[in-house]
Amino acid sequence: MDILWFLIAMGMLTAVIVPYVLRRRGGGIRQVAPGTPDAADPETYGFVRQEEQDIRLPGPDQDLLDVLDVVQRTQDWRAASQLLAGTPKDGEVRWQRVQAFAGAASLELQQRPGAGGAWLRTWRSESPKDAGAAQVHAEFLVQQAWRSSTVGADDFRIILEEARTVCAEAALLSPGDPVPYIVELAIARGLGYPHEQFDQVWAKVIDRAPQHMGAHLAALHYWCEKWHGSREEADHFATTAAARAPQGSLLAALPLFAVYEHLPDLVMVQNFFRTAVVSKAMDGALFAAHSARPGDPMLAHVRHLLVFFLVRSERWAEAMNQLVQVDGHVGALPWTFSEDPAAEYTVYRNLAVAGYEANGGSPATLPR
Repeated sequence: MDILWFLIAMGMLTAVIVPYVLRRRGGGIRQVAPGTPDAADPETYGFVRQEEQDIRLPGPDQDLLDVLDVVQRTQDWRAASQLLAGTPKDGEVRWQRVQAFAGAASLELQQRPGAGGAWLRTWRSESPKDAGAAQVHAEFLVQQAWRSSTVGADDFRIILEEARTVCAEAALLSPGDPVPYIVELAIARGLGYPHEQFDQVWAKVIDRAPQHMGAHLAALHYWCEKWHGSREEADHFATTAAARAPQGSLLAALPLFAVYEHLPDLVMVQNFFRTAVVSKAMDGALFAAHSARPGDPMLAHVRHLLVFFLVRSERWAEAMNQLVQVDGHVGALPWTFSEDPAAEYTVYRNLAVAGYEANGGSPATLPR
């Protein structure tokens, strides 16, 4: 029994240390204080300082940031309404903007209970037929349920039931728009829709936007083992979508997200991130990122997850190639699961720089 407890303790210690210190044979990488002679300097690569990382978005959307600034500064909703009205309803950008507006209102309310997010309430009351307002309201309720309640509690279910009602209203206000049904995918997960009922919602999504990456990620959560599916069902969903994806679609990266959703809490196998399953998923995501159109708004999501896996598998140069594309914005998996996304991201970025330089890399050899 003593041996068993010793092994468990060693495993826990490894799990804490490995994300921060990754060593290679024949030299090694170790974390040292900034400014010491052996310290790699990410700023020489033009990377943004930790405190300047934008945690709101996975990648740049200046129009959204400008409007968010206006709305939050003036508490006038009209700029948000105009931006959503001019955003195509079948694309990824609209879904991301709805999430961003809802998240901003939810965070305001958390910071200023009873007063924060008043612009969203005013928007809904003064423009009740505005489809964008209804979509943001529904997503706001979903985020509030997870932010302020315990999953399965009565208040959690009450908030999600209200969100479902608002989703139905939003769908009537904007026929053909997939966003209300994408919001409902999260509601289905929280309320525990049976598989048949979930499939009905999913059918409405793919009828309207069959290649929608954000929708597929939302559906993948439902099929994960920790929710209402299993590891096998999640993998089947992801690999089927990837196999059917047309050239240039980021759905080819979906299996990597499935792997991430089922990572063990404690990785006991030293070369776990170099196993065939993980390597195959990474290669698929790398192919998807390379083949995607440069302006694809979901590309940053894929690149951020690739950074996590590439660093953990010690593929330093490939990690650096992704980092130069996303640095400055860290509002994406896996960083958003941390209480301090910018700090979590910076640890991995610094490890990538150290590993890259330990193997002969330098700012001059890094392609841009």
